[in-house]
Amino acid sequence: MPNRLAQATSPYLLQHADNPVDWWPWDTDAFEEARRRDVPVFLSVGYSACHWCHVMAHESFEDDDTAAYMNEHFVSVKVDREERPDVDAVYMEAVQAATGQGGWPMSVFMTPDGEPFYFGTYFPPASRQGMPSFRQVLEGVRSAWADRRDEVSDVAGKIVQDLARREISYGDTQTPGEEELAQALLGLTREYDPQRGGFGGAPKFPPSMVIEFLLRHHARTGAEGALQMAADTCERMARGGIYDQLGGGFARYSVDRDFVVPHFEKMLYDNALLCRAYAHLWRTTGSELARRVALETADFMMRELRTGEGGFASALDADSDDGTGRHVEGAYYVWTPQQLTEVLGAEDAELAAQYFEVTEQGTFEHGASVLQLPQREGVFDAKRIEGIRERMLRARGDRPAPGRDDKVVAAWNGLAIAALAETGAYFDRPDLVEAAVGAADLLVRLHLDEQARLARTSKDGRVGANAGVLEDYADVAEGFLALASVTGEGVWLEFAGFLLDHVLTRFVDEETGSLYDTAADAEQLIRRPQDPTDNATPSGWSAAAGALLSYAAHTGAQPHRAAAERALGVVKALGPRVPRFIGWGLAVAEALLDGPKEVAIVGRGPDDEATTALHRTALLGRAPGAVVAVGVAGSDEFPLLTDRPLLDDTPTAYVCRNFTCDAPTTDAQRLRTALGG
Repeated sequence: MPNRLAQATSPYLLQHADNPVDWWPWDTDAFEEARRRDVPVFLSVGYSACHWCHVMAHESFEDDDTAAYMNEHFVSVKVDREERPDVDAVYMEAVQAATGQGGWPMSVFMTPDGEPFYFGTYFPPASRQGMPSFRQVLEGVRSAWADRRDEVSDVAGKIVQDLARREISYGDTQTPGEEELAQALLGLTREYDPQRGGFGGAPKFPPSMVIEFLLRHHARTGAEGALQMAADTCERMARGGIYDQLGGGFARYSVDRDFVVPHFEKMLYDNALLCRAYAHLWRTTGSELARRVALETADFMMRELRTGEGGFASALDADSDDGTGRHVEGAYYVWTPQQLTEVLGAEDAELAAQYFEVTEQGTFEHGASVLQLPQREGVFDAKRIEGIRERMLRARGDRPAPGRDDKVVAAWNGLAIAALAETGAYFDRPDLVEAAVGAADLLVRLHLDEQARLARTSKDGRVGANAGVLEDYADVAEGFLALASVTGEGVWLEFAGFLLDHVLTRFVDEETGSLYDTAADAEQLIRRPQDPTDNATPSGWSAAAGALLSYAAHTGAQPHRAAAERALGVVKALGPRVPRFIGWGLAVAEALLDGPKEVAIVGRGPDDEATTALHRTALLGRAPGAVVAVGVAGSDEFPLLTDRPLLDDTPTAYVCRNFTCDAPTTDAQRLRTALGG
């Protein structure tokens, strides 16, 4: 019989709707029930593409005896971290503070007042390698709750007090300057892996936000070392197993330092950020590899993540059926020499094994290999390789596919809108721009209410109950601003303004200028989460600073510019110290130092070739964070077009920066030079 999760909009919660555990969703009724029964709350947080979440669910939450014990002694609450990033952030901070590490599934035991007192991540069904079994943990917590309640209360109270004291140091009220950005670059150089690309050791994550900073820093200063780190990292990732060599798109991260063996889940946010990063790398270098990867990643999102409503789904699972009924990580993607022979025949299989580095020993588990594209001596027949690739992709399509998390997350769709709009504009792919518009339309229709308040998620055209957090408002505004520059439709600038007004009134601390992850009128947790550092996506803080800065460049709105500058004070403090974890903030700081430049293209309409040429030149400009407005003379579509006439009845470009404008030009080459082309 289904439990209380049967009506959820989260695919992750729905995966647990038939568990014998009497799960509750996160709401006040669950905590009232715990209070009434005088039992602790067990909070389990995960997400649908999480491998170890599935493992723990199968081992423990689907076990009747374990579930019966949980139902008798606890109120169990299941949370999708992608729906409630605020709940996840607050309790993950507690887990990391107490244990020194974190991850998912996250397991937290707390009082009916939401105060945590015991933590962990994955617990096995039987004790091993020094880890207690989940049943031992449950019994230990129940015993402590029954026999040592005062001790439990003291621990919970101390943890909440410690969290309250962990308010971040805002750092500096001044914006970062040349010195801080140079120090950040030096710090990245020290952590760079010149043999393998990327930063740090294993596991190695795709550093998309740092790449954006490096490209912008190169554009502003000419620093060749910054460009080299960005380009080499992008090439190593694109040739490694972290990139899907058949279907395009990136896995979440590499378990090794060489980008060979991925953790196979494919997330919308990674692919949106990396699609944009590779498109920007192509804009800087003209690299054919960057062009190919940007387009293949965009096509992957269109083909495998686009929903029937026009939005983009959150993720593809890491696990899938290996053909025997067992769900195995990576089964959909890996190959053995025998499988190549079955699909391609002996001769082409030998070539494919050489080209994609499929070995007898395997680079993954059980003799299977993750496809790579290593640097090779010699020349391959491109037409023959393409035929092999197509046959392998068709054969892979007959394998059981990984599950898809169909929920539409506002923030991640904002990132996808920006990536698809720009990639479509750069490479003359109007279908990508149309898809970006379709996703933006869905967010406006379904996720925005009459007060322009944003819902975090939807699924199958049904909006979720959870309020948008700072990253939702910021990333959706970023997507709308990119769409405005590409399409010349000022309505997207207006919608961005509505969202950013909420940021100013509901997320900014008026005294310090710092930003909170949740709105002032959001549900009050044991603390109000606030984190300026990037994780898998830009922090809401940095993303908001970037969107506010771009909006101010478009409109001249001083409150938005001032809020962006105040928010960047934390980049002055953290950029030189931890540049890997504040890459988006550093990228926004580059835009601030460059102006950012404001480009107005006044033309004769969207079908005019000269207007289109100037508009394309402006979009391909490398000036960090430059904003672009295009329209006909006399249009009120964008503020930047006001009082900007044609020169000699010819489409004209105006470039301004910090209240100073260059002479207007009708020459695309002069415009390219003005924008760092």
